[in-house]
Amino acid sequence: MTTPSLTERLDYLRGASPKWRERYDELVARLRALEVGARAPSVGDRFPEIVLPDHRGRYRTLTSLLADGPLVVSFNRGSWCPYCVSELESWRAALPGLRQVGGKLAIVTAELGGRSQALGDIAGPGSVTLCDVDYGVTLELGLAFHVGSTLVAVYREFGIDLNELYGGTAGLLPVPATFVVRTDGLVEYAFVEPDFRLRAEPEDVVRIVASIMR
Repeated sequence: MTTPSLTERLDYLRGASPKWRERYDELVARLRALEVGARAPSVGDRFPEIVLPDHRGRYRTLTSLLADGPLVVSFNRGSWCPYCVSELESWRAALPGLRQVGGKLAIVTAELGGRSQALGDIAGPGSVTLCDVDYGVTLELGLAFHVGSTLVAVYREFGIDLNELYGGTAGLLPVPATFVVRTDGLVEYAFVEPDFRLRAEPEDVVRIVASIMR
């Protein structure tokens, strides 16, 4: 039996709950109108030198992560998000191929309380989880947005307390995004999509990394 692609899995999630689909359609329309993500790095830009702690509290820099080869940087909402979980499950299957072509995966999340490690556990050994406390880097890259009080309240009704998950009352979430950064710090690939139900296909990203290393 053929394993479903990430796109197929996300399509299934999009159709699983009509009520959530309607809410999310409204949110995505607002994000597009506000051009959220438009300021994010694009192909040919220099990716900012980030300095973030990993899940063990050790600070990691972009330069150090690029020391051995290109870096895939994936910004995610958190382990509570089924779309993020599906993406990282697909990365778990793709990681051996990424390592084979000389690449590395770094997952960026603002989740606190050890939850960031949950994302790394989903993606599997070889990935690096970075903790963007208070959305410092995410805001710098233009990827953060205000959820709005209505959706914050709806999430809370379903047991998703954004204040607890992220340690603040700002009501921020990131636009999930995937970048391929070359060893010279330039962006080779950028997937920034306000509709968080759409994600970069890991196998496509691996092929891009492989093309850099030829």
